[in-house]
Amino acid sequence: MSEEVIRNLDALNVTMNGGSTLLNIVLAFVMFGVALGIKPSTFVDIIKNPKSIITGIVCQLVLLPALTLCLIMICGHWISPMIALGMILVAACPGGNISNFITSLSRGNSELSVSLTAFNTAACVITTPLNFAFWGKLYLNFAGNHGIATLPELEIPLGEIFQSIFIIMGIPLVLGMLCGQYLPKVANILKKPLQYLSIAVFIAMVIIIFTGNLDVFMKCIRYIFLIVLLHNLLALGIGFGTSTLLKLPYKDRRTLTIETGIQNSGLGLILLLNPNIFPDTGAWANNGGMLVITAWWGVWHIISGLTLAFLWKVRGRKEPNEA
Repeated sequence: MSEEVIRNLDALNVTMNGGSTLLNIVLAFVMFGVALGIKPSTFVDIIKNPKSIITGIVCQLVLLPALTLCLIMICGHWISPMIALGMILVAACPGGNISNFITSLSRGNSELSVSLTAFNTAACVITTPLNFAFWGKLYLNFAGNHGIATLPELEIPLGEIFQSIFIIMGIPLVLGMLCGQYLPKVANILKKPLQYLSIAVFIAMVIIIFTGNLDVFMKCIRYIFLIVLLHNLLALGIGFGTSTLLKLPYKDRRTLTIETGIQNSGLGLILLLNPNIFPDTGAWANNGGMLVITAWWGVWHIISGLTLAFLWKVRGRKEPNEA
């Protein structure tokens, strides 16, 4: 991949023309829909099954961003700082909502999947901005010390990210859980339509990013595909390798593999398209690499997750004590 193509990729500019507020409102409704299926008792289950839950949390919140940084360091000059920061942003996001569906297809532990999704989604108000800031600054220091590229003066907007996630995820999450608990009939009516809305919103964001920038994307598709492929394989490997090392039940291994490999890249796109966090002027103006990596991650992890689920289903492997 030539430096010119990478520069063109980073220079890719996507603006919402005032639509970022609408997008935030839509995502808030999506998160409200996700929370409708989360019950307070789910968090009690976390205490009852500590080994698998703690392993999943460590894989998601610690190992994935840490090993993402290692992968970025190995790539060195082969990727631009913006592409690297996009990979870190994806790793800092919580698990994707589709992970519960794919876990079910994989004959994994659905209760464990729901518990992990619930915990990581609730915790992401704090963990996503902190992880992105911490690992992002480590990368920027590494890149500056090793002459990876001429870095602009980048200041990671920790406060703005925290505020945005709290508003668009934290508040809807609490309201959705309360609705599911006290208005179960309303929750059952809203649950499916809001699930379809979440898929439609992500597809719309991907179309917005790639439409009008198709020429640039087609020139670097193999490059982007390879980066996301390696990153996603790393995430899946972290989940399966760690759970295997700790000798967890095979159903739990499948679940942790999916939970670590499926990321809520839609949240990453929402943050990237928010001009208060990543303004389209100054140092963050050329963050096209972040956008494309995050968008393609959202497409690819569905493909890889469904493929893995199909292989597990065909193989039909069972532990002696597995139902």
